[in-house]
Amino acid sequence: MLTLTFTAEDALRTRLAISPLWEVVAGVRAMRDPSRHSLHLPWVVAARAAVADVDIGLLTDLVTRSARTPDFVTVPPETPVAELADELERLRAVAPAQVRADLDASGAWRGRAVRALYDEPEKGLAHLAAAVERFWSAALAPHWPRLRGLLEADVSYRARKITSGGARALFADVHADVRWEAGTVRVTHRPYSHVRSARGRGLVLVPSVFAWPEVFTVTAEPWQPTLFYPARGVGTLWERDDGAANALAGVLGTGRARLLAFLDSPATTTELAARTGMTTGGVSQHLAALRAAGLAVGRREGRQVFSARTELGDALVAASGENRAVPGR
Repeated sequence: MLTLTFTAEDALRTRLAISPLWEVVAGVRAMRDPSRHSLHLPWVVAARAAVADVDIGLLTDLVTRSARTPDFVTVPPETPVAELADELERLRAVAPAQVRADLDASGAWRGRAVRALYDEPEKGLAHLAAAVERFWSAALAPHWPRLRGLLEADVSYRARKITSGGARALFADVHADVRWEAGTVRVTHRPYSHVRSARGRGLVLVPSVFAWPEVFTVTAEPWQPTLFYPARGVGTLWERDDGAANALAGVLGTGRARLLAFLDSPATTTELAARTGMTTGGVSQHLAALRAAGLAVGRREGRQVFSARTELGDALVAASGENRAVPGR
């Protein structure tokens, strides 16, 4: 079990962020071990075909099934919604001594490319960043708008949990293996037993698509402690509804039925547009119709308006058996 001790300063510095670089690393892990990540099998099949002729050797040498991925490969994001280009810039700038220390700690010594990375870190990091970019372009970029929408929705949900109930509410439903107890974050079912201090730097919580079904942590120096956990709604990410219009769509229309299914938790128009593939204007029109029918309600928080189902909307979705999000294609 990992026990991360918190001070008041750590609680103030705890934040949420999205990391495209982490999704690359976790996506490679899912692709290499699909039996452990069976939820993502539709993506795995497509990704394997997409990267079949792409040179990502150093990346796959570092992200293995048998060894821990070196911490420098998953540099914690600095901004709430990191861009891959910025994360790769930070990856290329990792100090050579840190590269070697993380490689020694992880035991990731598969392949001559890893040996070359150890011997010449600056050159090796440039090669690694190029491999990440190639994997991203082939396997993840086509899906990123939908993935990012799901991750942003989780960040919004967690931010509201902090506002309403503080750290206890934030950690209450992150993952079954994560809990908050008397100023500590405990992560169970770890292959080790460590007690670490957040060192006054707080914790970065990073929702992830491809982390499912596990949680992952970074706690070693010099990185800010980080917890990667499965984002809410990931279970329905790759589902499709290719048959005839269901009963709910027959009443409301396909667009409004899909939006109503997504509103099991509050979401903004922008989030819904990203997750469904609709335009923001189209989402706004459908939401207005759902509100007028008493199926949804809007609530302003600062500059944002969050929409959610009403009890009537919940009842209608439950009766139709459509209480799941169907991502757009």
